[in-house]
Amino acid sequence: MATASLQLDDARSLGAPVVERPWRPRVNPWIVAMTVTLATFMEVLDSSIANVALPHIAGGLGATQDEATWVLTSYLVANAVILPAGAYMTTFIGRKKFYMICVALFGISSALCGLAPSLPILVFCRILQGIGGGGLAPSEQAILADTFPPEKRGQAFAMYGLAVVVAPAIGPTLGGYITDNFDWRWIFFLNVPICLVSLFLTSRIVEDPPYVKKQVELSKKGGIKLDFLGFGLLGLTFGSLEFILDKGQEDDWLASKLITFFVVTMVLAFIAMIWWELKQLRVGNRPIVNLTLFKRRNFAISFVLMFVLGFTLYGSTILIPQFVQTLLGYTAELAGMVLSPAGLMMMAMMPVVGFLVGKVDPRKLIAFGFLLLTTSLLKMHSLNLGVSYGYLVLLRIFQASGLAFLFIPINTIAYIGVKQSENNDVSGLTNLARNIGGSCGTAFVATMLTRRTAAHETNMIRNLTSGNQSFIDQVSRLKGSFGGHSGGNIMDGPGVHTAQAYIYNQMHRQAGMLAYLDIILSLAIFCACMLPLLFFIPRPPKHASPSAGH
Repeated sequence: MATASLQLDDARSLGAPVVERPWRPRVNPWIVAMTVTLATFMEVLDSSIANVALPHIAGGLGATQDEATWVLTSYLVANAVILPAGAYMTTFIGRKKFYMICVALFGISSALCGLAPSLPILVFCRILQGIGGGGLAPSEQAILADTFPPEKRGQAFAMYGLAVVVAPAIGPTLGGYITDNFDWRWIFFLNVPICLVSLFLTSRIVEDPPYVKKQVELSKKGGIKLDFLGFGLLGLTFGSLEFILDKGQEDDWLASKLITFFVVTMVLAFIAMIWWELKQLRVGNRPIVNLTLFKRRNFAISFVLMFVLGFTLYGSTILIPQFVQTLLGYTAELAGMVLSPAGLMMMAMMPVVGFLVGKVDPRKLIAFGFLLLTTSLLKMHSLNLGVSYGYLVLLRIFQASGLAFLFIPINTIAYIGVKQSENNDVSGLTNLARNIGGSCGTAFVATMLTRRTAAHETNMIRNLTSGNQSFIDQVSRLKGSFGGHSGGNIMDGPGVHTAQAYIYNQMHRQAGMLAYLDIILSLAIFCACMLPLLFFIPRPPKHASPSAGH
């Protein structure tokens, strides 16, 4: 370091231009990457592990199934609010300190969730857990962007991608195993030792780069003031959006006055937030949401692509377990096992994609990923009620191979042309896009499943009348199996009502199957529509620096 300092002094004395070397951490970057990935994996896992435990939570706390869904909603709302605000908070307390506070809050609130004696207390603790968890993923992504040089950033994002993509896949399986064999409270207690290890490693290994330290010093001198109004509008916007997405189908969307109220609130708060944030930029203040990033085509399109990735990933992760449990009779644990091999596939593919990002145009990798994803969904459109477990696993593995080619290249493109001081803003907004996409995907699946099943049932039930000879013949064949006998009035006598109920049940399963196929086709079309967007992304320079284009 002393030699480097002397060289800089000599260069200045000779009047030569000085090119300062970019900051790098003191320890091996991969050790930093493994350290911060630990807590993020835990947080993303926790967002899906509680899904299968809801019936157990409701029973254990004396609540209804609908009331227990607030355990998920409260977490998502708090998570959505803090995601875009994380970069802003690091300006005041530093990124490392903010990250450690989030880990500590997540660990403490997890312990309190496990100890909660009632549903209201559990929901409150989940809000605290969502606040802590919302700051983890963006902080990690920004840490990786600063820790690794641009040419190795794809490999670093591969490790981060493992946490974000694999955790939702194994979450339902792990959650089902814990709740079936232990107690639902252990899905929260499991986080505590991981948080302690993460805090210890982070305190020893992670450090803030110079530009973050300068921002903190400036805020302490009064150069940056906390924007309470902006934070309130941000919370109102994304909190209302998450509530709408989670409760919309349950309350029949705009037919509910409560949902309509939150839609109006969200729109007004969003418009006010945009106006306020632009005003902050004009007067030279630090905005909570850095809207100037959307001026760059590569970031704006990456934001959309990340939204679609979250939409498809979370939508299909909800779709497949529901399909096998409701129509094929799988247990929760076996349903999770359908997804787990795909997680292993992504674990194998992520390092490969991370290596390719440094060698191949990221736009080509994204195009290949969306082609694989669209093809896999079209292949899934051939599913039927007699599908085997092995075939389902293979289809999900095929789909996972496409997802692996999307996450890292999209993140890589999002950072091109971005100043180093904006890395936190990029990570916060891309994670917000993925999470909101996931919430929209989940709401889309729930709404489409209910409405398309009803539509198909309406069309099919027209044929279940006494005037339809095929229906009469089917009842006649079945009623003997249910205690009936031949002769007399075919549509009367013992066993007829049981036979009709059996036929209706089969019709309901067929209608559900057709609804699932409608959803899968919609997802395939949605993914295919992303391919033309890639032509609008500027060609990324090879080994682009964080400040390329400035």
